[in-house]
Amino acid sequence: MNAPVTAVTQLEPRPLYGIGTVARLTGLKPDTLRVWERRYGLGASYKSASGRRQYTQADLEHLQLIAALVNDGARIGEVASSERKTLELLIKGRGKHLERAVPATKPRVVFVGAELCSWLDGHQGCISGVSALLARQPLAEIAATLDVGDEEVSLLVLDCPAVSLAQIQLVQQLKTRLGSPNVIVTYRMANDRWISELNRQGAEAIAFPMEPARLAYEMGRISVENDTRQGEFDLGDLVKPKARMYSESELAAAAQLKRLVNCECPNHIVELINMLNHFEQYTTECAVDNWTDAAVHSCMYAYTNQARYLMEKALKGVLDERGMEYHSLLRELSS
Repeated sequence: MNAPVTAVTQLEPRPLYGIGTVARLTGLKPDTLRVWERRYGLGASYKSASGRRQYTQADLEHLQLIAALVNDGARIGEVASSERKTLELLIKGRGKHLERAVPATKPRVVFVGAELCSWLDGHQGCISGVSALLARQPLAEIAATLDVGDEEVSLLVLDCPAVSLAQIQLVQQLKTRLGSPNVIVTYRMANDRWISELNRQGAEAIAFPMEPARLAYEMGRISVENDTRQGEFDLGDLVKPKARMYSESELAAAAQLKRLVNCECPNHIVELINMLNHFEQYTTECAVDNWTDAAVHSCMYAYTNQARYLMEKALKGVLDERGMEYHSLLRELSS
């Protein structure tokens, strides 16, 4: 795998994963991961300040590709040293049954500034959908030297405590060097003139500390832009929804369990799930005029989606307990 990013660029990758999480996301046992690290160098490429080795997003995706090939019959010794592009070609060459094994590339976002990065340490849930790099140095120190490799940078988030003409020039310098199409500048002090100038140059100015919902929205928007043209996306795409567990006919059967058990709970749960289903769809269809409305609707969608999923889990507990009766009712309704 690649050498630790911090050794060359002094950037901290996020998110970072422990071996247990990587084992769960790859389907590999922790012992297997440790053996692969010793024999083939397929270990965690990032080391924290305390010396703990942690897996980066790139590490995880690399292991997911290798695990898919090994599970399909490839020998670990034959693929362990291959780069990502080679692994993807090998997977595609094995047929459509492995197409889903290729993880989607997450958009890269670079955060610059000590206070901004410290704030982000406490709000990492906002960046779960992107591959982030954190630079804790002031913009003035690294605008001319920051190196993030050859991969595309989708968004720069830069901390400028006091916006001035000199700071705006540094923002533009770094944006041009890294080729990022999107820039957000966080500030403590700025007059209308400098904010207008930032906007004129294609950067968005946000007072620090920003609202976590705002950052989560921006990360979602960047993720959507990977797959759709800018400005043409569904608000429902701003979060990763959980698929529905039950069809309408299955819910109808579950609602009739009262015929067999002296309890209204199954029917009430089904009513809640149906209402949440309707509201979940409704929140994706509302028209919005600004980021505040979009962020609110995105949050409503996310919370409704989670609530619906939790109620489905509750219903599953009932149905697992009354499996025979439920399937009998389902067959009765289907006939």
